[in-house]
Amino acid sequence: MRMRTLLISLTTATATAAGLALAVPTASAMPGVTAATAAERAVTLGAQGSSNADAGPLASPAVAPGGNFDLSVWELQEPVGSPGSPTTIPSSRLQGANGFQDSYFYTDSRDGAMTFWAPEKGVTTPNSNYARSELREMNRDGSPADWSLSGTHRLNATLRVVSVTDHVCVGQIHLGTGGSSTKPLVELYYRASGDIVLGTENSPSGGQTTHTVGHVPVGQTWSYTIGVSGGHTIDLTVNGSTTHYAVPSSFNSYKQYFKAGSYNQSSSNSTTKGARVAFYALTVSHS
Repeated sequence: MRMRTLLISLTTATATAAGLALAVPTASAMPGVTAATAAERAVTLGAQGSSNADAGPLASPAVAPGGNFDLSVWELQEPVGSPGSPTTIPSSRLQGANGFQDSYFYTDSRDGAMTFWAPEKGVTTPNSNYARSELREMNRDGSPADWSLSGTHRLNATLRVVSVTDHVCVGQIHLGTGGSSTKPLVELYYRASGDIVLGTENSPSGGQTTHTVGHVPVGQTWSYTIGVSGGHTIDLTVNGSTTHYAVPSSFNSYKQYFKAGSYNQSSSNSTTKGARVAFYALTVSHS
């Protein structure tokens, strides 16, 4: 009882990430979040992938997503626009506390989450039947990211799926230049059942093998790292558990880029059903 009283009476806590002390919001300030999860969020949010001595601000519900996250290496694809040509918001418009937000991409006013909404009915890309509100990786000079399989590349996220009709893709390694295929190398799915499933593409011409890699109830926070290393290995970590998968040699000629957000995997004529995904941390790294 004494420990419980101490936890309830705390108004702030501290956590350390990469040697930096960060103030942690209490669970009471973040509805539906435990004290431990609040600490985890503050660590990952505060870092923002920055190497600066200042870890950066904690998530503020009062600013656009660009005020809480480093969006200088992303552009946004939304489920609106003309058929086959979804609206794209460049990085320059996403950045900063007064950056772009709308009903498909916004800061949750309760906890500062960067939130993506993709309804079942929406404008899609030419090679997909599903709508998306999703970030596409860019270089800091504004050009599209397009990196080789060699080296080490990581996409790190802390998130929760707020609602989903069937299943939603929350992270991808997508094929870039090097051939005619528009397939992803890797897709990470979250199903309405709570199952987390990795889809690995069999070849650039198609076919996907799925692997169930975890289970988290709808609305609960979890984390993932998707990456490739050494030119031939896909590395996936979900809530601290890591698995590895071989990259088929047929992908060797292709370069890659990351995507993250809400890429809904069901379609209908409904604009109220869909997938809503809230991110509490999102960073990329290359070495």
